[in-house]
Amino acid sequence: MAKRTKKTVTARGRVPPRRVCGAMAAHMLLLEKYPAFRMNLMKLEGATAKQRQAPVDLAQVPIVTVDTVVHVVYATDAENVGDDQIASQLDVLNRDFRATNTDRSKVPAPWAGLVTDARISFRLVEVTRTPTTVRGFGTDDGVKNAATGGIAPIDTRSRLNLWVCALRDGVLGYAQFPGGPPATDGVVINVSAFGTVGTAQAPFNLGRTATHEVGHYFNLRHIWGDTPDCSGGDGVADTPNCEGPNFGTPIWPSVTCNNGPAGDMFVNYMDYVDDRAMFMFTAQQVLRMRTALETGRPGLMATAAAARRKR
Repeated sequence: MAKRTKKTVTARGRVPPRRVCGAMAAHMLLLEKYPAFRMNLMKLEGATAKQRQAPVDLAQVPIVTVDTVVHVVYATDAENVGDDQIASQLDVLNRDFRATNTDRSKVPAPWAGLVTDARISFRLVEVTRTPTTVRGFGTDDGVKNAATGGIAPIDTRSRLNLWVCALRDGVLGYAQFPGGPPATDGVVINVSAFGTVGTAQAPFNLGRTATHEVGHYFNLRHIWGDTPDCSGGDGVADTPNCEGPNFGTPIWPSVTCNNGPAGDMFVNYMDYVDDRAMFMFTAQQVLRMRTALETGRPGLMATAAAARRKR
């Protein structure tokens, strides 16, 4: 078992001063390479639209425990993160997706009633450790292939695969949306933004990069819709339209796109603020994630149900 140690990460894995997510860059590349991916996303959006018309009581949906595999891909001893660091990241995911994080109390009053338990939890079932000569991975999924210095995922239909490695170009992480090719499905996190101990570096040392990227994995978009103006949208009714990403630790309210008086919901996990400034998913985001779970990732639910029957 890897021991807990204080580790210093080389420059290639060091976090940038502002959050950079590579999910959309990876997403656009996959859309071009795999035409079926676009069709699968269209079907999922159709199912999501139907679900919005006949909403369910989210407090009554079953709790789904997602089997999770963590792949540690390292070029230095420091990047070979310890078991305690992996456990710290799983703890954060479980708190954030079950809305038991204590800092939810910092959500501004207008949105406090929107904080919602996704009723999704995560169980670590396997850890792989792969040495590499790659000095920093990009968003082209090289870390997911042995031929390019990484390791292939394990059973992506029934498990969340999460890679930890040094990412270049200031990227903190990226994820694949539902419906993409199984050979690359999962989430990748920069070694310096993973968990809460070890190599985790402020201001991204509270495990929220994984919360953000797993949100993408369950079909959540950035709250500004990835447009540099007010024309975009994230497909979620209860996140206010906003002009673009927020960074750092903004002062509330921050008003854009005529969204006053409450302004941008920068405390949402799907914005770009520092870890210590994001605290919540909304009810409609949870509805969107649950639809993705049931429609786009049903194998995760089947595995969870089978595990419950064995107990």
